[in-house]
Amino acid sequence: MTELMMTLAAVEQLCLRALTAAGASEDNAGAVARSTMLAERDGIRSHGLLYVPIYAEHVRCGKVDGKARPGVSQPRAGAVVVDAATGFAHPAIDAGWNRLIAAARLNGIAAMTVFNSYNCGVLGHHAERIAEAGLLGLCTTHAPASIAPPGGRSPVIGTNPFALGVPDGAGGAALVLDQSASVVAKSEILLRAREGRQIEPGWAIDEHGAGTVDPAEALKGSMLPAGGHKGFGVGLLVEILASCLAGAVLSKDASPYSGTSGGPPRTGQCFVAFDTAAFSTGFSHQVASLVNAIVGQGDVRLPGSGRQVARRRTEREGVRVDADLVGRIEAFCH
Repeated sequence: MTELMMTLAAVEQLCLRALTAAGASEDNAGAVARSTMLAERDGIRSHGLLYVPIYAEHVRCGKVDGKARPGVSQPRAGAVVVDAATGFAHPAIDAGWNRLIAAARLNGIAAMTVFNSYNCGVLGHHAERIAEAGLLGLCTTHAPASIAPPGGRSPVIGTNPFALGVPDGAGGAALVLDQSASVVAKSEILLRAREGRQIEPGWAIDEHGAGTVDPAEALKGSMLPAGGHKGFGVGLLVEILASCLAGAVLSKDASPYSGTSGGPPRTGQCFVAFDTAAFSTGFSHQVASLVNAIVGQGDVRLPGSGRQVARRRTEREGVRVDADLVGRIEAFCH
């Protein structure tokens, strides 16, 4: 595999060019391009440029409305509802963001749901954004079904991640927890399938219920939940918030994020923001004490610390990108 070095600005610009050439509006493409750049910045390749050909293909085939205009409503003081109008999740989230933050500060807590949506990229980035606003953020998003219940074979829920962004009291995040209900993100299996690499044992089963290390067989079967029935339970929690509460389709009824069949996925997200000052005067002190108790134990890392290391490196050096992937993206620009 031949690799190229790209600056983060070049990554963002490449994504923007490809999506606008595919038919997305400048605003919509810009929101997705920034998310793509942030994923590459933090070393999360599975959510970065790898997804751009899929995004562009979905705009062209109509699986995503690249010119969608999200609709925002606020039926209650602490409830913000966004209709993504079968467009990208990122501009829909942006459309309701200021209302979410303002409502949380006014009421002490507020929630924003998004429906008729799509893949929202790295969920932890949305949680971190809430933390940077000085609020405690709990974020959920569901996805097309890829996890069967323990003992079953037919996927019912998606990888269904949740993320927690904890403010540090100084305009940043003390920690960001971002994890899926599955052993590994499905995008990692897609990445390995594209690169011709085996997956790890215990990640997935094939369509017959047998364990597999072949990513192609895993994609036809089911991913395994982290922690067995407990991981499946976490996925159900996310499903209730991001699908049922948001008014999105269930994961089992959503079309895949890959391929051109099935029409818009119409998935959803749910974001909850807490103004900690409304509940506790000692929140930041408690968080600092907790963090110190974790990192003070030798070679122990906080959740998300690996992303911080990658972030500092790529901001300084740029990112390594598969030249073939860049070529596939460039093809959409003409």
